[in-house]
Amino acid sequence: MNFLPRIREDINTAFREDPAAINVLTVLLCYSGLHAIWLQRISHWLWEKNFKTWARILSQLGRFFTGVEIHPGAKIGRRFFIDHGMGVVIGETSQIGDDVLIYQGVVLGGVSQEKIKRHPTIGDNVVVGAGATLLGPINIGSGSRIGAGSVVIRDVPENATVVGVPGRVILPPVNKTISGVDLDHNKLPDPVIEVLHRLEQRIEELEKRCEKRHAGK
Repeated sequence: MNFLPRIREDINTAFREDPAAINVLTVLLCYSGLHAIWLQRISHWLWEKNFKTWARILSQLGRFFTGVEIHPGAKIGRRFFIDHGMGVVIGETSQIGDDVLIYQGVVLGGVSQEKIKRHPTIGDNVVVGAGATLLGPINIGSGSRIGAGSVVIRDVPENATVVGVPGRVILPPVNKTISGVDLDHNKLPDPVIEVLHRLEQRIEELEKRCEKRHAGK
């Protein structure tokens, strides 16, 4: 198990995803999201070697020191980055692809007490906004964005955008940054509000027509 190349990769990812990153020493010492990921790699290795009690103990220590709870059974890909991190919960059967970015308060939760696949699977190049909750063995397609505060309980196709409670899927694909994710998730559209705006415009047009007809009598 060679952690050093992965740590270098993680540091580069921090500089890529976080404009507040100052230098390597700051990233090494002050990024709790990275600390949580590094501890999870060790605990996951212990979990796979069937040292499950020690894996859970290490996971609990990580939760205590970072505020991020990642079950040692979760499978996490390359260049995964947790920005800020506090309150993030990632369940046992979660699977996360490469180049995934999540923000504080995100929950990858289960909806069953059976020992089955019960947590989300997230594809590559996905961004999950602050406070979003993803529940059950759903699949989040690669290149998707989950808006802040959304609650997702159904599968999401690739390159989709999801907003709202419950989460509503918006297509077509969205524009992306070089890193593979669009960080402007605070500007995600709301389909319900857009429909209401169109209805409001339509009503205004009808009212003007009615006024013209009454004026012509």
